[in-house]
Amino acid sequence: MKLTRCLTALAAAAALSVTCAASAREYSVSTVLSDAFPWGQAAQKWADLVEERSNGEITLRVYPNAQLVAGDQTKEFSAMRSGLIDMAVGSTINWSPQVPELNLFSLPFLMADSADLDAITQGQAGKQTFAAIEKRGIVPLAWGENGFREISNSVKPVKTPADLKGLKIRVVGSPLFQDTFTALGANPTQMSWADAKPALTTGAVDGQENPLSVFDVARVDQVGQKYLTLWHYMADPLIFAVNQRVWRELPQADRELLRQAAIDAGKWEIELSRNAEAKRLEDIRARGVEVTELSEAEHQAFVDATRSVQEKWTSKIGADLVEAARTAIAK
Repeated sequence: MKLTRCLTALAAAAALSVTCAASAREYSVSTVLSDAFPWGQAAQKWADLVEERSNGEITLRVYPNAQLVAGDQTKEFSAMRSGLIDMAVGSTINWSPQVPELNLFSLPFLMADSADLDAITQGQAGKQTFAAIEKRGIVPLAWGENGFREISNSVKPVKTPADLKGLKIRVVGSPLFQDTFTALGANPTQMSWADAKPALTTGAVDGQENPLSVFDVARVDQVGQKYLTLWHYMADPLIFAVNQRVWRELPQADRELLRQAAIDAGKWEIELSRNAEAKRLEDIRARGVEVTELSEAEHQAFVDATRSVQEKWTSKIGADLVEAARTAIAK
C-alpha cells in the first residue's frame, strides 16, 4: 500500500512538472548596452517585472551588447522582424534604417530639452511613430530613454561649428548623422560602438557623440576624450518592442502583462536616467574633462549650420510627422 501511494505521488509530481514546463515560456530580449547602463537596466527591469507578475511563467532572457546580432546594432530591428529575436529594448537611431520615421528624433536641434522630448513621445507624433513601427512587423509597447547626445573629442574645446572642421567624429550607421556632421565641417566616420573605443584609443577618430551616461559609465575620458561640449543636439529614445508573430501567439492577458510591465519599466528607467545626469556631469568634471556649456548665441550658430539638414530630411521622415512634433513642442 505504501509503495502504491509513493508511486502515485511520484506520478502526480511528474505530471505537474510536465504541465509547468509546458506553461513556462522564455523569450529573448536584445539590448545594445549591458545593465551597467540605464539602457541595459531598462531591459532587466522589464524582465524582472514580467517574471514577478507572471509568477515565473514568462521569462525574458536579456542578451546585452548586441550579442544576438554579432555586435551590429543596426541589424537588431531586422533580426527581430524575422523572428531571430523575440523582443528588444532598442534605440530609435539603430532602428531608423528600417523605419525612416524614427529619424525624427535625430533631426539636429529639433528638441531643446526633456519637456520637448516628452511632448513628442506622449502626443500625436509618438502615436504616429509607433504606427510606423507596427506597419513594419514589430509591436511597440513603451518608451524608454538613452538621453540627449553630447559631443566630445581629444583635440580642443568645441564652441562653434568652425571648431569641428576636419575632426574625425565616430557616428552610428545612419545617413542623417553623416549629413549632420558633414554640414558642420567635421569628418563623420561610421562604426559600431564595439569598434569605437579602440578607434578612439589609437586616434583613428578624434571624437564621438553619446549621452552622458555612456560617456560616464564607459569611461570615454580614459581614451583621450578630454573635451566635452553640452549641446543637446538630439535625443535617443528607447522603445520596448515585440516581434509581431510572438505577440499574436500570446493570450490577451499575457499581452497586457507585457505591455504594462514595459510601460512601468520605461517610466522607471527615464526617471533613473534623468535624475543621474547632474551627478554624472559632476563626476566627469572631477576626472579632469573640460566641459563646455554653450551660450544662447553659440548654440544658435549650430542650429543655423544644420538647418539645411532638417529641411532635407523632413521629406524622408514625413512632413506630417515632423509638423506634429513641432506642434507638440510649440504647445
